[in-house]
Amino acid sequence: MTETSQIHPWQEPVHGQSAVAVDRIAGALPRIARDRIILRAPYLEDWPHYRGIATTQRAVHFDGPMDEDEAWQDFLQMTASWILRGCGLWAVEVQETGETVGFVVLNHEAGDPELELGFMFTEEGEGHGYAFEATRAARNNAFYSLNRDTLVSYIAPANDRAIALAQKLGAAHDEAGDIDGCQCWRYPRPEFDYE
Repeated sequence: MTETSQIHPWQEPVHGQSAVAVDRIAGALPRIARDRIILRAPYLEDWPHYRGIATTQRAVHFDGPMDEDEAWQDFLQMTASWILRGCGLWAVEVQETGETVGFVVLNHEAGDPELELGFMFTEEGEGHGYAFEATRAARNNAFYSLNRDTLVSYIAPANDRAIALAQKLGAAHDEAGDIDGCQCWRYPRPEFDYE
């Protein structure tokens, strides 16, 4: 999070009955625990982490850096996808510390031909294998729980780390699916992989 950033009134956590409603809705979303991380519903408290990625050079490979309003709209859109599409944004939390270290998403954004697996992590979240653990869980959710036939990641050609992660998950470059300057990395339906 940048030092000059502030939380606007529409970004402040809610209290009272509104907080109860948020917990009830968030509790209905899939929560996936793995060895070291948990994929869970995003809360307003996660917004500073999201903003800290989306409004900085960390977002250079996915239409960023965004200004704060664009990042807020992106955060809302990916969160709302749960209600409209049955999948959306997860916050990635380290079980041992409770720290939010990134986000993974199953989302079908406007203009994209297929459901996409997306991921973005904080600088502190990189280098620990959390991204692999989280994206593997999200990929498996798409194929096993949602019974999707296809899943892709649209990755900027210069984003070597994201390409390496997609390859580690078994994805292959599908040139026919490339769009808007991004490469289409297609995931095969894995053998049953219950981690």
